[in-house]
Parts: sequence; structure tokens; C-alpha cells
Amino acid sequence: MRYADFRKRVGLSREVICAEIFAENRGSIKIKKQAVAVRNLVTIFDATLALANARGFHAMSLRDLGRETGLSMGALYSYFSGKEGLLDMIQEQGARIVARVLSEHIDAAAPPAERLRQAVRAHLYLSESLQPWFYFSYMEARYLDRARRNRAIEGELFTEALFAGIIESGAAEGSFAVTDAALAAASVKALLQDWYLKRWKYTSRGVSVEDYSAFIIEFIEAYLTRGAAGPGSKKRDGGKRNGPDGQRGIRARG
Repeated sequence: MRYADFRKRVGLSREVICAEIFAENRGSIKIKKQAVAVRNLVTIFDATLALANARGFHAMSLRDLGRETGLSMGALYSYFSGKEGLLDMIQEQGARIVARVLSEHIDAAAPPAERLRQAVRAHLYLSESLQPWFYFSYMEARYLDRARRNRAIEGELFTEALFAGIIESGAAEGSFAVTDAALAAASVKALLQDWYLKRWKYTSRGVSVEDYSAFIIEFIEAYLTRGAAGPGSKKRDGGKRNGPDGQRGIRARG
């Protein structure tokens, strides 16, 4: 799937995202007219991400946000109770979007290799669509309180677990040769993060998100399929793998 096709299929405009946020927080948002609320939420979130990614959310005040948006303090408090409430809105909606989009773009009935390609493309294309949010979420995690930091960690581990499950299923059927699916998944996650954290580097080199996704898929598959027996084949040594020094490695997990 091309990035343009992904964007059409997902339809994640800022207005759609803020309409979902309004629906999720209808009980606490004091503005009852959806059109007005969504319009102001778009303004608030655009300004929040711009200010936070320039100077840090922890250093941003609500007065800064009011000046940037042109909204009064009273108007801002109509949408959230304070900076923590605003942060929760942004983080919780982002986590919902990631979980939903990944699940919608991975065919559970497809072979592991194809599911892995689908997952890589979906994650990269989503992070391209929501780059300011992905960058914000990663950079601000270190300043969060314990509870919010734990939720951010859970979100990252959710993605890693998804990749680990695909890799484990490929190892079980013999299409992947891997001794530690969790470590391989963590490495995949790091490669995906490099796109939205250092996007400037790839932009300056003329690398598109399609180029990067194709490279990552080729790179990962070259590692995972080295010495693989192939689907339906029995693994030698009772399902154990040999390490690079010829010693038996860890039993592949199914």
C-alpha cells in the first residue's frame, strides 16, 4: 500500500481526530456545540504540539497556550481542567488511534511475513500522518509523573508485543529464524522510531516514507529469514537454532 492510499483509507484529518476527542470527553467539555468545540480543539492541539515540540510541554504554560491560540483562560478551561488534563486527552487519543489503525491494517489470516510487512507500513505511515504527536509523545515521556510514564511505556510495549507475536508465529512455522523474538521486535520498534524522531535527516536525503518502509522490510526480512527452514518444514535440532559461533541457541518460541 502506498502512503497516499493509506491516508485516504484511514482519513485521519485533525478535524476527525478532534471530533473523536470531543465524543470521548463530552461529559467534561463544557462546550456543547460540536462544530465550535472541534474547531477550537484543533486550534488548541495544533498550538500545544507546536509549543511543546519547540520548548517542551513541561515548560509551556496555559498562558502561553492562550496567547498562541487567541483563546482566553476561561475558554481553555472549558475543554480541560489543566495541563495534565490536556496531556491526558492528547496521549489517550493517540494511543487509541495507534491500536485501532494497526489492528485494522494487519490481516490476521495472512502469513507472518506479510503481516510483518503490513505492520511496518501501517506504523510508519501512521507516524508520518501524525508526526508531531509521535514526536511529542516520545520526547515528553521523560517528564511525566509515574502513572502517566507507565501508560506511555505500556503503549510502546503494546507495539513491541504486536511485532514479537508476528515474529514468533513466523519462527514456529519455520519462515523466520530467530532466537529472541522480543529483542528482534524491540529492534524493529527502534527503526520505526528513527523515522519520526529524525525525520529531518531522511528528508534532507530525499528519502520518502515509502522508501524507508521498503528498506526496513528488506532489512528485517534479511535478518529474520537467514537459515529459515521455510513454512511447514521441521526445524533441525528439535526446534533449536544454532548461534553464529556454532553453539546451540535458545529454543524458538511458538
